[in-house]
Amino acid sequence: MTDVSEWLKVESLDLEAQGVAHNSEGKVVFIEGALPGEEVQVSVGRKKNNWEQAALVAMRRESSQRVRPVCPHFGLHAGACGGCKMQHLHPAAQVAVKQRVLEDNLWHLGKVKAESLLRPIEGPATGYRYRARLSVRYVPKKGHVLVGFHERKSRYIADMEVCKVLPERVSAMLMPLRELVGSMEARDRLPQIELAIGDSAGVLVIALVLRHLEPLSEGDVGKLRAFGALHGVQWWLQPKGPETVHLLDKDGPELAYTLPEFGVVMPFKPTDFTQVNHHINTVLVGRALRLLGVQPGERVIDWFCGLGNFTLPLATQAREVLGIEGSEALVQRSRENAVRNQLDHKASFVARNLFEMTPQLLAADGESDRWLVDPPREGAFALVKALADLVQDPSLAPGWTPPRRIVYVSCNPATLARDAGLLVNVAGYRCTNAGAVNMFPHTAHVESIAVFER
Repeated sequence: MTDVSEWLKVESLDLEAQGVAHNSEGKVVFIEGALPGEEVQVSVGRKKNNWEQAALVAMRRESSQRVRPVCPHFGLHAGACGGCKMQHLHPAAQVAVKQRVLEDNLWHLGKVKAESLLRPIEGPATGYRYRARLSVRYVPKKGHVLVGFHERKSRYIADMEVCKVLPERVSAMLMPLRELVGSMEARDRLPQIELAIGDSAGVLVIALVLRHLEPLSEGDVGKLRAFGALHGVQWWLQPKGPETVHLLDKDGPELAYTLPEFGVVMPFKPTDFTQVNHHINTVLVGRALRLLGVQPGERVIDWFCGLGNFTLPLATQAREVLGIEGSEALVQRSRENAVRNQLDHKASFVARNLFEMTPQLLAADGESDRWLVDPPREGAFALVKALADLVQDPSLAPGWTPPRRIVYVSCNPATLARDAGLLVNVAGYRCTNAGAVNMFPHTAHVESIAVFER
């Protein structure tokens, strides 16, 4: 066990933003709050046979990358907010950590090494979060309401007055929201407020989805309307599941985001999946399409297409684009968005369970010159496996040819590495490029992009 007086040299940072060191016995020690290059003393909490979990107690050498956190609620203290994990590390160093995580995962899990590393995609480190799920709790003993993210390693809600990763207008709304909920009759039956922000035509449209476990009284509805008028937000109500979400008042600005490079406007519902960081998403879509290099006469398939975030920009460049998505509701919304952007003659959509893909189903969707793949955290294993099977045994679909280039956008480097291993080591592709995308500054979340060519 690590002696409390022992000085440890921090060697690296893990994906949970913990410093990694070895004690005098050679055992790995994970240290909350410590950064690479620092010399620290620790207090050990958990002990296992080959590792220990510890907290930082003292420091005699500080990292040049250590910075003052931008938010007063960040830290290791009791009650600290758990929404961010890396505010004590310079944003550029955070990106370097994520790039290394991506490279390490590709090599150790997939035995894949990218021929070239892409420059990381970076953006604003504060005010970037256009989506959030805020927990709400009325605390009778204290006589007040909490609205925000959970405390570190706790089911309790942090006592937050501001949030630096939310846009300033929303951060300034946290305390008024607490007062609003506290004044409502249903205050102990309102567990959650979901935030979704649109930026159509350069104007921020702030939507708040209130989850309520019982019907709201006329008085409570009136309070919501007054708050909305004062703070410039539109209320959506959710009495049960996500399918029950509806606008409180029909009039008001449209909730949408834009992709100006492609002249595309994307209306969405506040519970639809859209990227948290609009600035990064705009840059990411542009880079993905440049890497894909679509030519005007080509057919493209966009797997896990969602609302058409990549499909519709692709339709401005390709002869034909097929978007495939698991959710029938999202497919319907994609079709509406294609009509809205006058791209329905080039973009078509189908709903299919992509986690149950087979070589026969894959071939049935026809040949395409290029693929865009943007799966959830689970990755695209069934899809990639079906492709690898067809490459290894062409008799499964005579005449079918695999795509020449694949751009894979990932929100989980481990599943990307697993799928990359199949593409490179079984299906005969080369990983020509890979790079990190800092979609969630100050968090341990790693978004990335990789290019595969036959």
